Amino acid sequence: MSTATAVGRTIGVGIDTARYGHHASFLRENFEHAVAPFRFLESREGYRRLEAALSRVVDRHDGDVELHVRIDAAGQYAVNLQAFLRRLDLPIVVSVGEPKRNRDYKNAHFPKRKSDEVDSLACARFALVERPEPTPEVPLPFDQLRDVAAALDAARKRTTQAVNRLHNQLARVFPELVGEAPDLQANWVLVLLDKHPTPQRIAATRAGTLEKIPRVTPERAGRLRQLAKQSVGALQGPVAERMVRSMVAELRQARRNQRDLLELLCEAYDRLPDGPHRQVQTIGGIGPRTAAALVAKIVSIDRFVSPEKLVGYFGAFPEECSSGVDILGNPKAARHMHMSRKGNDLVRGLLWMAAQTAVRCNPAVRALFKRQLAAGKRGDVALGHCMRKLLHLVFAVWKTDRPFDPDHYPWEGGQPRPRPDETPTSETPTSEGKRDGKRDGGAAGRKGPCPDRKAVTADAAASTPTLARAEPDAKPTAELRPAPAKVATADPADETSALDRSGNGASTGARSAPERPEVEDGSVGETPGPRLPSPRGGVEGPDRSGRPRAGKPSPSCRPRRAADGRRPD
Repeated sequence: MSTATAVGRTIGVGIDTARYGHHASFLRENFEHAVAPFRFLESREGYRRLEAALSRVVDRHDGDVELHVRIDAAGQYAVNLQAFLRRLDLPIVVSVGEPKRNRDYKNAHFPKRKSDEVDSLACARFALVERPEPTPEVPLPFDQLRDVAAALDAARKRTTQAVNRLHNQLARVFPELVGEAPDLQANWVLVLLDKHPTPQRIAATRAGTLEKIPRVTPERAGRLRQLAKQSVGALQGPVAERMVRSMVAELRQARRNQRDLLELLCEAYDRLPDGPHRQVQTIGGIGPRTAAALVAKIVSIDRFVSPEKLVGYFGAFPEECSSGVDILGNPKAARHMHMSRKGNDLVRGLLWMAAQTAVRCNPAVRALFKRQLAAGKRGDVALGHCMRKLLHLVFAVWKTDRPFDPDHYPWEGGQPRPRPDETPTSETPTSEGKRDGKRDGGAAGRKGPCPDRKAVTADAAASTPTLARAEPDAKPTAELRPAPAKVATADPADETSALDRSGNGASTGARSAPERPEVEDGSVGETPGPRLPSPRGGVEGPDRSGRPRAGKPSPSCRPRRAADGRRPD
């Protein structure tokens, strides 16, 4: 494919894709048809017909033309078409649109018609008017990795569905089993249900039969027999036995497919060419499976301009569901916030497991986790912070193509270890400056002017970070919740990348937002700042709903009346 840099005219080409064939439309800049619309099959002959039409348009304009091809991708039906168009030696710009966006554009211009011809015509018009950016070509190894990740995600969902079906069947056959075996995927549970699928079969077993099943102790076998004798299950007989055995076999097959796809995912990841994506696995807590899933869904880190965009892509942020006003016109109070359910389920599940590992082996994540727990946060809330932190580190190491260095910053309050190529200079901050949380005139973990809020400072001599406020003389009132002493509640590495703060790594070119406080759901969120005492003795600042709040003088600060009842001047 060759793309002209300077052309005289532009032809919009819209292609509506389908399983067995596609429809193409060609529009000039005045929205007239350059070539009569036609259908072509998903075959070699159909592709040759499309190539002949494209070449005929270019020849009519003596090559002084550029073809903007807009494809309405329906599932995977446009993959072969994209590869074919990119191989053509023609001035072509190929862009692939999301089906919903193309459908909305079509409904805006052709609201009363629904056909393949109209869909391709809308795509051609979009290519002429909007001039979308070319869709980057995904290399073949990355495309294969994405296919394996998608298949693994579907296999995990099928496994969950099989577990739910078995659980539903046991609720009518042997409901008491769930109390003894909460995890129906456990191997000993599947072996038990395969050999003895109903409580009547379990109660009729001889002594020592159940003990032959792995992990079934004599005490557990006795409890199972007792529960089976007293079971209230309504479904019995040969039909119930065959149903349970069928669902157990289905669950076992789903688990085998999931294990095979996990191995295939790691193999596809190992076959990728060398590049900055290899640095993801250097982060403590992220193993081959998590790294492979992240690379499969990200493909190119250049798609994200900041770490917050990456965090939002995988849904590691709080989501609030509240809208409307009450009868008096006041906004309704914010409801309970929870971590967003957006993002890929496969990556989110692996990131959750990676966060549990990172709190033990990654100093950056471990320090954040300890601070959250010391501030009174629940464990799942703290792990939500850690998931977000891991995505920040992924963005940093991938953007800079540098491995993660656990010693480049005193995450846990220690002295940073100097790099081999680092030479001390007069500009190196002193230990007193580090104890004050200052580096080159700013707080540790920040760049630029310091905002009027809490600042985290790293103590080089002590192992516990300290907390500095913009108003050191302000005293908390009775309405303020006392915070634990000497506990930093913000992450010193959330505002900049993991390799941008020490001065030894290159900047990522994008700054992340300050770390948000937690919400009671395992995620992170934004809440109004602390309310400080006002000079009048009241409380200033936003209330719990975020609206401005006027301070009301406390009784101790109200002017006293004189003996004659008059107020003093």
